[in-house]
Amino acid sequence: MNIREKIIHLNPSQLLVVTFLFSILLGTFMLKMPISTKTEISWLDALFTATSAMTVTGLVVVDTSQTFTIFGQIVILLLIQLGGLGIMSFAILIFIVLGKKIGMKERIVIQHALNQTSLGGVIQLVKYLFLFSFVIEFLGMIILSFRWVPQFGLEKGVYYSFFHAISAFNNAGFSVWSDSLMQFVGDPVVNLMISFLFIIGGLGFTVLADIWRNRSFQKLSLHTRLMLIGTISLNLCAMFFFFIVEYYNHKTLGSLPLLDKLWASYFQAVTTRTAGFNSLDIASMEESTIFLMIILMFIGAGSASTGGGIKLTTAIVITFSIAAFLRGRTEIQVGKRSISVEIIMRALVITMMSMISIILAVFILNLFEKHSFLEILFEAVSAFGTVGLSMGITGSLTSIGKVVIILLMFIGKVGPLTLLFTLSKPQQPKIRYPNEDVLTG
Repeated sequence: MNIREKIIHLNPSQLLVVTFLFSILLGTFMLKMPISTKTEISWLDALFTATSAMTVTGLVVVDTSQTFTIFGQIVILLLIQLGGLGIMSFAILIFIVLGKKIGMKERIVIQHALNQTSLGGVIQLVKYLFLFSFVIEFLGMIILSFRWVPQFGLEKGVYYSFFHAISAFNNAGFSVWSDSLMQFVGDPVVNLMISFLFIIGGLGFTVLADIWRNRSFQKLSLHTRLMLIGTISLNLCAMFFFFIVEYYNHKTLGSLPLLDKLWASYFQAVTTRTAGFNSLDIASMEESTIFLMIILMFIGAGSASTGGGIKLTTAIVITFSIAAFLRGRTEIQVGKRSISVEIIMRALVITMMSMISIILAVFILNLFEKHSFLEILFEAVSAFGTVGLSMGITGSLTSIGKVVIILLMFIGKVGPLTLLFTLSKPQQPKIRYPNEDVLTG
């Protein structure tokens, strides 16, 4: 059996993982080229950067603007765009442009890549995906240009706007500035535009397509309504918490005027779930704030979005499951709709596998890294959630630490379930056995 035949016989999950790995390796080679860097970097640092870009994480071991040339930065942007919108989505786009027939296997792969529950409408979703993405990124670049061209000049202003529009919409968190967006902590244009881009990208393409088709809230699907209500509620609660806890912290909000305090609280609350930009010094925050950020990073964005984490709807399903159990109900009902047992089981498996991945990573990192437990936990959850925020320890990680973070970013982006499915065997005939009780609790 030749290589082509082996690829054809891969199941959708295996094909996604192999394609993703190949793209990361290709990106690594491109970033290691002399034309990509101003100063030579190691193969491990090139792999780390390529993985961070491809998984739209944003963690960096070298300064992006100081280390990489414009060519290298464009390579990073291409990896971000590929990782954010999906390699298989680009493959389907090429099929559409060339007028090729899209078969059942391609549709199944796209279904897995975009985390859809059915094959119906996946090709239409891909079309919406590219339309929304390119239009929103272009509009974001134009608006940011009005702010940055007067400050940095035409060439740099347009380029900075282009770079950050793509990075923000794809929830990547990469920036051409070493301090991310801290210099714009009170800037309303930057705060609103960057947050608009990553919130839209984090809602998920299924949600955007649903809103486009059904412009009445009552006609929206349950998933879309849960995402909109959950996103608004979580962001407002997080903003209030940030504002209250950090108000008197002179290393973060304390030294800022009231209006800047509000902007900083808003931006840091909404960016934490998966975007990775920061307008405040993360390492200077209160421990309670850091802990809340860890929870938000673990929850993450929406399904079929450019963000990571276990996904907001997964957390919502778990929450409703607990509420139903405490009320003695065997069925979960939300908005006059019931949620199937399969979805509940999937949410539980995703959550548990995610927690196991993070626990193992934190255990290994604690063995080899000379940083506090909170710093390591924050870094690990940030990597798994493909967030990209850091308390400043990424650049000082050992080689083993970098490899662990690389694996976490990969698992977080591809998803623990997808990795499990790559090892799965064809389903055996279903056989039911007698029930027997097991004591729990």
